Amino acid sequence: MIKSATTTGAAVLALLLGAAGAASAADPSWLDKDLLAKAKANKETKIVVYASMNEREGHPLFKVFTDATGIEVDYVRASDTKLMARIGVEKRAGKEAWDVMQTTSLKKMPQDWLAKISPPLLKEIAAEARDPDGRWIGVYANYNSPAYNTKLVKKADLPKTYEDFLKHPEWAGKVAIDFSDEEWLAAIYKHYGKAKGEKLVKDLVKVLKPKLTRGHLAMARSVGAGEYAIALNNYTNLTVNVKMRGGATDYWVMEPVAVFYGQIGVNAKAKSPNAALLAANFMISKEGQIAMTKGGRIPVRSDVPSNPPDVLEAFKGKKVYPILFNVKESKDWTKVYKKVMSGR
Repeated sequence: MIKSATTTGAAVLALLLGAAGAASAADPSWLDKDLLAKAKANKETKIVVYASMNEREGHPLFKVFTDATGIEVDYVRASDTKLMARIGVEKRAGKEAWDVMQTTSLKKMPQDWLAKISPPLLKEIAAEARDPDGRWIGVYANYNSPAYNTKLVKKADLPKTYEDFLKHPEWAGKVAIDFSDEEWLAAIYKHYGKAKGEKLVKDLVKVLKPKLTRGHLAMARSVGAGEYAIALNNYTNLTVNVKMRGGATDYWVMEPVAVFYGQIGVNAKAKSPNAALLAANFMISKEGQIAMTKGGRIPVRSDVPSNPPDVLEAFKGKKVYPILFNVKESKDWTKVYKKVMSGR
């Protein structure tokens, strides 16, 4: 649980955002007074946040929110898959605990479970990072790219295309990919066409014998620790996060590039709906976005640079495919992914 502390909101923002951020900490742009007043009138003293963002990032981020509002945060961190399973169990039991959800999978869940939201700063977010129906908002961009362990693989040996991976049978068994990377597969099919794309992936499976892992952050850490030499695909921001913390890892960009968004949404049955909407407003604000880049997250706001600043530059000129599955598409692609990755 994150509770309001003696450290002021200004001091925390100064720590996270630097002097420029601290200058405006007394009256942050996201702190909508009407929403806060409604939350207090409704006795919304706490929100429960389910998130896939790791605790090292999530705890200090929401501490800023708590210090500025006085609203406590119960922060529950798990992988996207575990969070989706958890809310499914809660839904069936009629005991929904969460107010706010932050994962990459909100588009894949039944949309009536999510409230339609329109926080005050919504218009400052690009249309492509917003759900047209108002059920979720992108808070960071998930660009997909392969990654490698810098002690086990030389930069000069990195493949320039996915076909080049087939020239490295010596990497067999030393390559990982998440068991749920359907977006990556969809981008491969869009780029190469279904027949050629399917053959390419089956060939990659045959030659590289990739290990199917669970959890993109866990995989990024495993590559950084040398458990795997290569991640055939991962979220770029997580590779950057591990690298920033001293891991022996880095990413490189190959076509095609899949991109989708880490999203935030509010429970349609939230116990603290006004406080939850205020939290969403914080996450899409300039202050919130700058704070998220401290962990390598790639911002969705055009007025916030990436960290490091050359991350987005690496994707310029590349074929980038935005992938946003609905519930049915997600289920269909899950079946395709399982079949192709099994070599069948």
